[in-house]
Amino acid sequence: PTGPRGPTGPRGPGPRFSEQGCNPFAQTGRSKLQNKRASLNQQIIKQMRMRAGAENLLRATSNNKVKEMVLLELSYVNSNLQLLTGELDGLNSSVDVYQNSQETANIPLIALGLKETKEVDFSAPFKDFISEHYSEDGSRYEDEIADLMDLRQACRTPSRTEAGVELLSKYSSHLPLVESRFFSPNRPTGIFFTWYDSFTGVPVCQQNLSLEKASVLFNMAALYSQIGTRSNRQSAAGLEEAISSFQKAAGILNHLKETYTHIPSYDMSPAMLSMLIRLMLAQAQECLFEKTALPGVRNHFSSLMKMAQEAAKVSEIYDQVHQSMIQMPIKDHVPFFWSTMSQVKTNHYRSMAHYFVASALLDHELNPRDDEDQQEKTLSQVYDKFPEGCSPMDILKKKEERDRIGKAHIRRAILGHEEALRIYSLCHNLNKLDALQDILRASHQRSLNKYSESENEEEFTDYMEAPDILPKTEHRAEMEFPAAAKVKVTDFFHKLGPVSVFSAKQRWTAPRTVRCRPEDRDVGFTLKGESPVQVVSLDPLCPAAADGLKEGDYIVAVGDTDCKWMSVGDVMRLLKDVDEEGIDIQVVSLMDSNPPMPTKSATFSGNLPKTYSMICLAHNDQDKSSKSRKVAKKSSFLSWGLKNKLKSASTLSLPTADHSGALPWNKPRPTFPSSSPYNDGALY
Repeated sequence: PTGPRGPTGPRGPGPRFSEQGCNPFAQTGRSKLQNKRASLNQQIIKQMRMRAGAENLLRATSNNKVKEMVLLELSYVNSNLQLLTGELDGLNSSVDVYQNSQETANIPLIALGLKETKEVDFSAPFKDFISEHYSEDGSRYEDEIADLMDLRQACRTPSRTEAGVELLSKYSSHLPLVESRFFSPNRPTGIFFTWYDSFTGVPVCQQNLSLEKASVLFNMAALYSQIGTRSNRQSAAGLEEAISSFQKAAGILNHLKETYTHIPSYDMSPAMLSMLIRLMLAQAQECLFEKTALPGVRNHFSSLMKMAQEAAKVSEIYDQVHQSMIQMPIKDHVPFFWSTMSQVKTNHYRSMAHYFVASALLDHELNPRDDEDQQEKTLSQVYDKFPEGCSPMDILKKKEERDRIGKAHIRRAILGHEEALRIYSLCHNLNKLDALQDILRASHQRSLNKYSESENEEEFTDYMEAPDILPKTEHRAEMEFPAAAKVKVTDFFHKLGPVSVFSAKQRWTAPRTVRCRPEDRDVGFTLKGESPVQVVSLDPLCPAAADGLKEGDYIVAVGDTDCKWMSVGDVMRLLKDVDEEGIDIQVVSLMDSNPPMPTKSATFSGNLPKTYSMICLAHNDQDKSSKSRKVAKKSSFLSWGLKNKLKSASTLSLPTADHSGALPWNKPRPTFPSSSPYNDGALY
């Protein structure tokens, strides 16, 4: 079991939350890789703390002998950091672990590793918040808190299936509910979420849930990439699964890039995410090419030309991926293996395109039975620019021209395969992939054989340059946001009441007990709203008003019956049969939600070139953009649950202006003291 309490915890024979992740102690290749990643992350943060301490000591001391010792220690720590990041780079290059165990005939694909995180204990902070904010006994929610912790723990080791994606989706869908319930804009929770950068191992720690939400989405995309690499690409069904998985991974990464733009972790920066999206789409396009070639390529002029353009399209996309990988600062964070692999595939598929064109020109002469117009149209779409002095019909009808251009293409194919093999030999991690080497050598040998078949010793060798092939595809890989990424979940803390009302943003009085005694079957007030119901039209002379009931109060219990989720009709049925002795009802009143002090949002972020640092988001209410004000605006507490919001008039209204400043809600709010000149959201 992966839950923190095991199969028989304090909740009896088993946890109510039944879904679990993979066994973290299972000795599979993928689990060993993740365990090694977690160990490296811990070693990296230890070295970074040592470096931060040494740098602080270096600044503080004036003793030259101490400075020499500290500088020596710093050089030792920095060398250790370089070794550890090199090991992490090697883990990100271990693509063979994620491949299908029977996959030997296809070029390996790249999968993203899961981000690692520390355990989080919600128990004490959530129980305290429930007691203080909701005025309920926090111990009544121990099971719900334990279920949430079990779910998060299971998400650390999801299975490499759709069930694993669904597990992450459930936790992702619970996070907005948890945020509404417990993460108040007016007070910190004391809970820190720590996630490690997937490429550098540098930890990032935040108190708000933005990092948690973004990291779960990243892991969802990583899981889809692992499902895609594991698929059996020797079958049509396996290729369909791989194509869909990579497109879904790209869709999730794009959603992550557009939604969370200021996450202080480099693996989720806009530049890195853009590169990863291109990589996922390139691999999807590669699988689309393999799907087209799976039944076999017909030895026909049009079919060969079509496959040439499909291969050129794959080469073009991988070239774009490679160009994005070698740009700074992405180049410093992406494994060298990844950029080398994309460069190898760029040359390999470009060479395949030239091989197909050479085969079409050398093996197929135009004869009377062929559709001359169709072949001319096909050939004219393959080139952007024809060789000087040649037209499509010249190439089709003149054997000398066909042979000359065909040999030029096969020479470019041979040179491209040799370049791919040369680049392959430069990368240590690529040399471990025997399947890739076998494919590159076989493709090179096939091109050599084709050239030797067409070579005539008596002919004069014409070393013309073959023209480039226009990339074209009939099936372009597109981003796809999976439906599984958004699932409906039942709120763990349903008993607290409707989340639109009973949330961390709203401040409530403690429940008050009021005796409700009907006079002539009239309780002295009416109800409106959905759930919870609100007291309106209160008779100030009725017994309930004398006992403390106020206009605008919300009824949360009638007798021993909880009414937070009841409608007006349900509550009226409980009240209509009350005798003259009356019944106790519990009510709460909405308080002013303006915070006395703005919240401090702290982010602790490690950075390899610098010391372990703390980044705080500056707070400046005066400089907030209109967009941020719109997001932060709280809706009127009288607006929930009304069947006709436009027609129903509010019975209570909040004061809107008092120029004297005497009223408490019009007093100026103190701002967070800061010397930073930046606006809200800037870093200092």
